[in-house]
Amino acid sequence: MKKIGFLSFGHWANHPSYKARTASDTLLQSIDLAVAAEELGVDGAYFRVHHFASQLASPFPLLSAIGAKTSKIEIGTGVIDMRYENPLYMVEDAGAADLISGHRLQLGISRGSPEQVIDGWRYFGYEPAEGETDADMGRNKALQFLDKLKGEGFATPNPYPMFPNPPGLLRLEPHSAGLRERIWWGAASNATAVWAAENGMHLQSSTLKFDENGKPFHVQQAEQIRLYKEAWKKAGHKREPRVSVSRSIFALVNDEDRYLFGRESGQSDKFGYIEADKRAIFGRSYAAEPDQLIKELAQDEAIQEADTVLLTIPNTLGVDYNVHVLEAILKHVAPGLGWK
Repeated sequence: MKKIGFLSFGHWANHPSYKARTASDTLLQSIDLAVAAEELGVDGAYFRVHHFASQLASPFPLLSAIGAKTSKIEIGTGVIDMRYENPLYMVEDAGAADLISGHRLQLGISRGSPEQVIDGWRYFGYEPAEGETDADMGRNKALQFLDKLKGEGFATPNPYPMFPNPPGLLRLEPHSAGLRERIWWGAASNATAVWAAENGMHLQSSTLKFDENGKPFHVQQAEQIRLYKEAWKKAGHKREPRVSVSRSIFALVNDEDRYLFGRESGQSDKFGYIEADKRAIFGRSYAAEPDQLIKELAQDEAIQEADTVLLTIPNTLGVDYNVHVLEAILKHVAPGLGWK
């Protein structure tokens, strides 16, 4: 394990126990948490994207704001649902955010998961092509996005433009060199992990994946990662691949921790359906005293295979408590697992 980041779903609700009760609360607290996390030495600040929900949605204004207020921490998503995106407009947004942050974006994208409304991407004006599923549409949009991030000209210039054009075909601006190599794919299956490797994307593997053989979650996820690495090597890419796994991990170091998360100690994996015809396996949460946590996490095969762990945080408990959660992991647990 080389890097530790946090992953926030950005929930809010008008609930008496929540510190994030409005969209404004969540957005501003996300910025404050990223700034505080950088000061702690956390390596990455990542945010989930959900539409039609009281959660974070449009990521680029938030990423740009964090980029302007920080200087070192990686800033990313986990993940952007490509079914909802215009790939060309996204190239412009991502390029601007990456330049503002000084080339620190690590964008996680995917074909998407079940959403709050039926076929929500239709409300955004998108339809799968004839013979194409919505998953196909998401992957095809991802390939368009990757292609246009290269910065190569493709558009025929107007012979009578408002402003002078450079020679040749035009590309999208602003172009951020190197961003193409910092795109991650969120894969829920072994096959899509291999596809991500073939297309030169890093791998994000969440706290759930499709159950493909009945083995424990961390074993299935480790197998997925190994298949990804083999496919990357076979594809002949010249750079090193990166792999992140997400985990809910809480070091119980005070009474508040034990009250909030002590009941999650000793949990096991769960099975369920996130799509009607596909059984999924959901990884367990980890909550224990630091010494016990180190022992349990050292046996997690997927953590051993990954270079980055994203800690899913309870953002509704506020900035101060989440800073405590991150600091407890960095101080009492991460060194025992080889971090830094």
